[in-house]
Amino acid sequence: MGHESNTRSCNTVAAGRRKPRAAGVVVGSCVSTIAIPLTGAVGQAIGTLLRAIVSLIHESLGLSYCGSVPNVTTDPVAPPSDEMTYSCEGGVARLTLNRPDRHNALSWTLVHELQRRLRELRGDPDVRVVVIAGAGEKAFCAGADLGGMADGAGYLDLHESRGELADVFRLLWGLGKPTIAEVRGYCLAGGFGLALACDLVLADATSQFGTPEIDRGLWPFMITVPLLRSMAPKQVLELMMTGRRVGADEASRMGFVTRLCDPDELRGAVDELASTLASKPPGVMRLGRDAFYAVVDQGADDALRLLHPLLTVTTGSADTAEGITAFLEKRPPNWTGR
Repeated sequence: MGHESNTRSCNTVAAGRRKPRAAGVVVGSCVSTIAIPLTGAVGQAIGTLLRAIVSLIHESLGLSYCGSVPNVTTDPVAPPSDEMTYSCEGGVARLTLNRPDRHNALSWTLVHELQRRLRELRGDPDVRVVVIAGAGEKAFCAGADLGGMADGAGYLDLHESRGELADVFRLLWGLGKPTIAEVRGYCLAGGFGLALACDLVLADATSQFGTPEIDRGLWPFMITVPLLRSMAPKQVLELMMTGRRVGADEASRMGFVTRLCDPDELRGAVDELASTLASKPPGVMRLGRDAFYAVVDQGADDALRLLHPLLTVTTGSADTAEGITAFLEKRPPNWTGR
């Protein structure tokens, strides 16, 4: 279960991805594509339009059409760090923040390791779901390591570096695969933002959430967006202004915790949910999830204009045809990610 440099260790492989492609238009990213069987001049024109739509979605997520994520300063040749462990099984990758003696507080090394792994996992077709957890029983993540992160840094360098966590958020939203935060104990400040930047949050009864920055003479600027995407704006503002802690029950009522679990059942619940998500068609999952994050901050008219043609893209995919055929034949579908 230790950290390994090879993200291809998952034992679930996207079925049929080495098969020759059918003639038609391929729409999607470099990893997951949708094959649309269109021919002739009209087909080529429609294909160009569909590619432009998907490209627009990726642009709104801060991604290029080919799926790269810009403005991340991670050293590509840096060796893996023991501040985060990695494992992968059944198409589910698990990233564990491994600083339990510091309540899994975020160091620059840990932030860069998160960036590096997420970039790798986005391009790995064998990984269908990503889980982020904290080592030990006391904390998911207590926020930034306020002492260690400032050591030896100049004023302007420190200012630029504070944008690194925002890059982690962008990488999570643009991952193209479901993400789950598995939360025990303290989930505070930047750790709170990290958890809420995941698609789903499963937490146990020991969990405590909050933005204590105001009591340190600070303000949680960098986590504003993931919090606003996860609960009502005035709830976010109240937490930021008071710095109070929110227990697991209240967090569930506020809606930013997807599921509340008993402490001894949390890991099993996360594994079950991750396995369910990993069994879904990966190409359709990517298009749908990307579309969700592309429109979540848009007005209704702009969102509907973007979503309408995506229905055509999806219904023309091989996985849609397989899903309908499997339903009619009363058998499990065989997803190919096309």
